[in-house]
Amino acid sequence: MSCLSRAWRAAAPLPAPWRSPRPLSSSSGPTAKKSVPYQKTLQEEGPGSGQPSRPPPASAQVVVVGGGSLGCQTTYHLAKKGLSGVVLLERDRLTSGTTWHTAGLLWQLRPSDVEVELLAHTRDVVSRELPAETGLHTGWVENGGLFIASNKQRLDEYKRLMSLGKVYGVESHVLTPSQTKDLYPLMNIDDLYGTLYVPKDGTMDPAGTCSTLARAATARGATIIENCPVTGIQVRTDDFGVKRVHAVETAHGTIQTPCVVNCAGVWARALGRLAGVHVPLVGMHHAYVVTERIEGIQNMPNVRDHDASVYLRLQGDALSVGGYESNPIFWEEVSEKFAFGLFDLNWDVFMQHIEGAVNRVPVLEKMGIKSTVCGPESFTADHKPLMGEAPEVRGFFLGCGFNSAGMMLGGGCGRELAHWIIHGRPEKDMYGYDIRQVPQLPPRARFHHSLTDNNRWIRERSHESYAKNYSVVFPHDEPLAGRNVRKDPLHEELLRQGCVFQERHGWERPGWFSPGGAAPVLDYDYYGAYGRQRHRDYTYNRLLGDEYTFDFPPHHDVIRKECLTCRNALALFDMSYFGKFYLVGPDATKAADWLFSADVSKPPGSTVYTCMLNRRGGVESDLTVSRISPGAPGSALAPAFEGDGYYLAIGGAVAQHNWSHITTVLQDMKFQCKLLDCSEELGMMSIQGPLSRVVLQEVLDTDLSNEAFPFSTHKITTAAGCQVRAMRLSFVGEMGWELHVPRADCVKVYQAVMQAGARHGIANAGYRAIDSLSIEKGYRHWHADLRPDDTPLEAGLAFTCKLKSSIPFLGREAVEAQKAKGIFRRLVCFTTEEKVPMFGLEAVWRDGKVVGHIRRADFGFAIDKTIAYGYIRDPAGGPVSLDFVKSGSYELERMGVTFPARAHTKSPFDPDNKRVKGFY
Repeated sequence: MSCLSRAWRAAAPLPAPWRSPRPLSSSSGPTAKKSVPYQKTLQEEGPGSGQPSRPPPASAQVVVVGGGSLGCQTTYHLAKKGLSGVVLLERDRLTSGTTWHTAGLLWQLRPSDVEVELLAHTRDVVSRELPAETGLHTGWVENGGLFIASNKQRLDEYKRLMSLGKVYGVESHVLTPSQTKDLYPLMNIDDLYGTLYVPKDGTMDPAGTCSTLARAATARGATIIENCPVTGIQVRTDDFGVKRVHAVETAHGTIQTPCVVNCAGVWARALGRLAGVHVPLVGMHHAYVVTERIEGIQNMPNVRDHDASVYLRLQGDALSVGGYESNPIFWEEVSEKFAFGLFDLNWDVFMQHIEGAVNRVPVLEKMGIKSTVCGPESFTADHKPLMGEAPEVRGFFLGCGFNSAGMMLGGGCGRELAHWIIHGRPEKDMYGYDIRQVPQLPPRARFHHSLTDNNRWIRERSHESYAKNYSVVFPHDEPLAGRNVRKDPLHEELLRQGCVFQERHGWERPGWFSPGGAAPVLDYDYYGAYGRQRHRDYTYNRLLGDEYTFDFPPHHDVIRKECLTCRNALALFDMSYFGKFYLVGPDATKAADWLFSADVSKPPGSTVYTCMLNRRGGVESDLTVSRISPGAPGSALAPAFEGDGYYLAIGGAVAQHNWSHITTVLQDMKFQCKLLDCSEELGMMSIQGPLSRVVLQEVLDTDLSNEAFPFSTHKITTAAGCQVRAMRLSFVGEMGWELHVPRADCVKVYQAVMQAGARHGIANAGYRAIDSLSIEKGYRHWHADLRPDDTPLEAGLAFTCKLKSSIPFLGREAVEAQKAKGIFRRLVCFTTEEKVPMFGLEAVWRDGKVVGHIRRADFGFAIDKTIAYGYIRDPAGGPVSLDFVKSGSYELERMGVTFPARAHTKSPFDPDNKRVKGFY
């Protein structure tokens, strides 16, 4: 066997591997057998190849394709929820694709409340639920987990996780270097800043887990068929033009079914093509090595050294060593015949992990390598799984692209996917994983339909997500890959003025404006991997790096100036990336009544702020809906239509989610109307502040007085000789107007507004300012303050529900039931006297007990305080009334330190809403 130090010396330079169409190996690397470290795999079990383990049935309620972690978990949870006629098809044997070689680590703490909940369910399934149900041991080992911090920023991130863990009862401890040495004597602590220890983390055995899941699922009536590859998926178009799954074709017969679940891992893209569905993932080599026996390593916790991008998994009396490199090998030609297969390890790529491992556990330098494990894994453009119903075909669900986390997320995601299939939506907020859209941190949407089959975009973003998998998740970070895909008409104009752009949903949107001048986003350089030259003097990247902190960022004063200019004079916000849809047709009013929680059946010229709900009363969206009159054929600003018409303006980051939600409802209810997307054809700029009326009166050819143009109304008028739709609305709590402008006229209108406002102190402002201004006013942000698992009553938006009318709307019954029963959690605004930065995930303490956590936080410059919003519960289980909110004594825990906080039942800024109505 070769020792690790000799492996490092032996690795020879190789050609850039990312373009290789086949597995690569280093002939000069050490010799070690290719084999997984598990005592048992499922490779030798089951029937011989060629014949299915049982004949496929003629029909099924649901067909799950892929017998790995997600396929087995989904099948088990579907059966457990009582669904009959569930069939799992595996082309070879269970786990044979990527699951069989996975490391099986489970870390309970992640920088996401939803992911903490998903991980908790997986842990419960493998450690308690399955053993109790089957009497079998799944292979769960609870040896704990240890996160390594080599600098203050990393330890700050861990402290944030610790605070969030307290909300969910996850035990964790921040340890000093000496305490870490006591826990893990073999560890080098010379460069340690501290560690986070989670005693109940552990590891899962893939074969043990999946075979136990299969037994439990079949006991509940599910059918599992191995050696049964899928050869086709029949899709039919119904009478309303909607494509739906009809049947699954296999090498051994056809199964009629209305529902297919794609759990095929690396092979999910090929399976999607059979149904005409784009699955945006890529295959990559992912590797670890297994050492020989190490004296004294027994019972040690698993280790993640994020700064070295390496993990050390306890493997009995040895360690598995792996990580995420900056130059991963793409699997260019995914083989359909690849089963229980491994690649030769490319030592030139892998050796960076050896160096980090030896530094952390020096005894490894003298240890031999017993085996290498290099297998395929699927990775996505934002390092989040792909789940939910595909937008192209109804009944085609995805459960794939788990970025090497399919084992630890499998239980939670399998349960949510099962609920999704049965009830039409998941129980938890799975927006971040939904194939129709996705947030990052901070919240953002996922994949516009133009991106899901863009190979360059998928490759770039997947590479960056892989390479940065162990990077600190900072609040204001932005991707460098896959940029400049969608630019609005003001992009070049604002770039010249120092705009620092954010990426949302493929769009470049204004983040803030740097006084240092232009900061363009350059083509992706792969961080210098694959022989590419890294960009030098990259201003945009440098500005991002300056904000890699959990303190107030260095550009805090720049954001402050933008905010206070809006509060005291006026600011222009380019919001052109907004989704702009028209709902038109004979049944448009019927559809609007059903879709929107507020009464939008107003006369043309009215604009209404409303929510869209799901059947459980959860908020799927908040948006503005404007009643319109028919216009001219071919006009994006005022289109021609028959029947009724509504203009929908929706945050661009969630536009795709809204489109999918509305389309699904229209199809299910069979409304005779159309949804038209004019997002690319129209720009949108919002002029807000006390002086907005004075400035815009010089530009717009209409009376802007309160009497002639009241709040929540709109009209077609002209600006700088161009036709525009002006709306009197505000996202920031000031008097102001939005101008919706045909794309070709945007620059002309923008320049006219800026010229008229110059002597009044107008300034450009970006979304960083909007975030601050909106939270200061108490305006909600969807997918931060509002999610599909939050109701309007819980979020303080009861006024958006037309409960006093008799008009039915989607989710009404659930809202009425909650109103009668009482509200058992409530969104509360908090402020702190101490000026301390908060970003969300902070624990909320009330009278000495944890009652919730912060969803969104920012600094309010007008009131000069930190502002945070979070949902709280009564620990005693009672309803959360306003009296309950007012009567408590509160603290917010940031990185393990608590700060006294005040709870507000109204917005701390302009609580009487005078400013938006023009009363200053």
